[in-house]
Amino acid sequence: MVKVRDVHKLIEEGDINLQDWLQRLQEKVEISDPEGLMKLAELSYSLEQNMSAGDNLWVEGASSFNTGLEMAEILADLHMDTDCLKAAVIYRAVREGQTTLAEVVKVAGEGIANLIDGVLQMAAISAVMNADKRMVLGQSSNQLENLRRMLVAMVDDVRVALIKLAERTCAIRAVKDAPEEKKQKVAKEVFDVYAPLAHRLGIGHIKWELEDLSFRYLQPHAYKKIARLLDEKRLVREDYITTVIDNLQTSLGSVGIDGDISGRAKHIFSIWRKMKRKRIDFYQVYDVRAVRVLVPEVRDCYAVLGIVHNLWQHIPKEFDDYIAAPKENGYRSLHTAVLGPDGKVLEVQIRTQDMHDEAELGVCAHWRYKEGSTKSRESYEDKITWLRQVLEWQEELGDTDVSSVISQFSEDIVEERVYVFTPDGHVVDLAQGATPLDFAYHVHTEVGHSCRGAKVNGRIVPLTYTLKTGEQVTIIKSNEAKPSRDWLNPSLGYLGTARARAKAIHWFKRQDRTQNIVDGKAILEKEFQRLDVGKIDLNDFTQAFSVKSVEDIYAAVGAGDLRVGQVLNAIQSAIESEPEQGVLPFDLRKPQVNKSDTDFTVDGVSNILTNIAGCCKPVPGDDVIGYVSYGRGVTVHRDDCIELKRLMETNRERVVEVNWSKRNDRIYSVEIFVKAYDRQGLLMDVTSAITHEKVNLTAVNTSSDYGTGTATMLLTVEVPSLECLGSLLGKINQLPNVVDVKRYHASGG
Repeated sequence: MVKVRDVHKLIEEGDINLQDWLQRLQEKVEISDPEGLMKLAELSYSLEQNMSAGDNLWVEGASSFNTGLEMAEILADLHMDTDCLKAAVIYRAVREGQTTLAEVVKVAGEGIANLIDGVLQMAAISAVMNADKRMVLGQSSNQLENLRRMLVAMVDDVRVALIKLAERTCAIRAVKDAPEEKKQKVAKEVFDVYAPLAHRLGIGHIKWELEDLSFRYLQPHAYKKIARLLDEKRLVREDYITTVIDNLQTSLGSVGIDGDISGRAKHIFSIWRKMKRKRIDFYQVYDVRAVRVLVPEVRDCYAVLGIVHNLWQHIPKEFDDYIAAPKENGYRSLHTAVLGPDGKVLEVQIRTQDMHDEAELGVCAHWRYKEGSTKSRESYEDKITWLRQVLEWQEELGDTDVSSVISQFSEDIVEERVYVFTPDGHVVDLAQGATPLDFAYHVHTEVGHSCRGAKVNGRIVPLTYTLKTGEQVTIIKSNEAKPSRDWLNPSLGYLGTARARAKAIHWFKRQDRTQNIVDGKAILEKEFQRLDVGKIDLNDFTQAFSVKSVEDIYAAVGAGDLRVGQVLNAIQSAIESEPEQGVLPFDLRKPQVNKSDTDFTVDGVSNILTNIAGCCKPVPGDDVIGYVSYGRGVTVHRDDCIELKRLMETNRERVVEVNWSKRNDRIYSVEIFVKAYDRQGLLMDVTSAITHEKVNLTAVNTSSDYGTGTATMLLTVEVPSLECLGSLLGKINQLPNVVDVKRYHASGG
């Protein structure tokens, strides 16, 4: 590899002088670490020079080194911080495989690598869109809106979006001499996705350049016609604007207003758009001749407006006050059209310097989508507001504080939508927490019914996998459209959206009642056995569910009208209100000495010193018996506890009647038995599942059988309810290699 100290000399002898480039940047923005920035620029040059001739094929047909320098200049115009410029300089080298993120971490630190990784994720969207040649980007407005939402949803650091915009600006500039197909592809993507993104972020001059260059390739005849008309009148128009500026400057000076007046270039695409929208020809576009006046204060804006209207006749209905009523993206200014010198139409824009900086450099927008749910719109607007705040704080606090600002705001933003791709590149908008099965039902009801597996980004994942924004999902279907009843069990985590759950429930409702009874009974018995809740007489709960018989309960569960969790909650509520029924089999309570709010009454008396037996650990609903222990009060056992039976053989007189007290805010200690085929990381996955369910793990005992290749675990956890326990068992059961998971107690295994 070429040494860094030699690279500088080589570059100076070529077309690019890095010292001059760095000096240009420093004239635009303060750079906190010029040596570090120069080091990355030199590294980018070295990486490109070391590529073999066969490898030196750039993604966009331009030098990755040159593109990095150009991106940094664009971002310097936006007053971005030094880390942002560093990431821009080396980004294309990473994207094109000349180096890796791991190497960037070593050279520049993790912060720079994270920025680059964020831009690479946004670049992956383009790769997915262009992977299928049949897909036409922009084929529906809804798809474009979803795609833009996806882009913003992926941004956890506003600088990522700005680096991507700078990169796309370089890309559209670089395709001037590219084949026509390449021009069309890049222009379409930039026009449909990135120019609107620049608009929503309020970055005016990038938006206009992206629109004009895209328009040039997408509508070449219209572009050339307007460009020719503008060029024909250019000298005359420039002389005219000079006269206007002189007249207006004299009038402002006479009243003591310090205004900066300049001619304003009209962008070709905006002229064409106005001609189409108003159905007028080129000569009826009022703002081809235009000036902009920048003044210190807001009150000066309206004073200048009065002077302009006194100088020249105002054209009716051609005045807009975007100061009193800003545009949706935060743009503020006064716009008026008048009959200027020689009776020619002239547009005048009036704003403060702060308003101008916002329009040119970008503050993010309060922008609302017209379609979609209110929740989705609010989530998107929260993210846009967050981006705006980050930019504003960065300007106020300076580069050194930008990381803490980003961290503070990102903690407050929780995305409520997930945007994923179909195999052919369409964007699907789902609720946060959606699974591949939710995606399948969103695509089509029959696709959901027949779903048997899924791939995410080409890799097979479980149907309980939580989808993330930007992923591409492929559904694996069976020939038979028949949902699984496990999908309706919330503790198993198959369905995360109400829409998908309703479709699955509807399918089961259409099935035969007899089959629903059989299936519902099997579901409940399986759950009761796994939770070790003993024999439950559901006849005691028919009234709670407003049904006439146990068969009605089974049928409701089988059809999906009644969830297993609802049955468990009803059982636990009945036990807590009528402890003498003793329907639950075992105590989840954390062993501790009880105070006045004891879990138990002993012979009908509360507030007696009690503790939970460590041998059987009874839970609310278990049949329990007390055993008087000297110095420890009453120890509470399950009535089928082997240790209790041993004690009763010699000291039966110490046995007392114990019942559960009425108390709901309990945490109960439970033992869970897990059997699995042994593998590396098994224990970590199990404990991670417990942590994810927000359950406290108090003890772990593991053993491995090398002969069978299996491992067993005995875990002690603290849970507040049977439903929580059921959810936890379901999540552990879904882990790879797990064979069996159930509630455990010493007397019964």
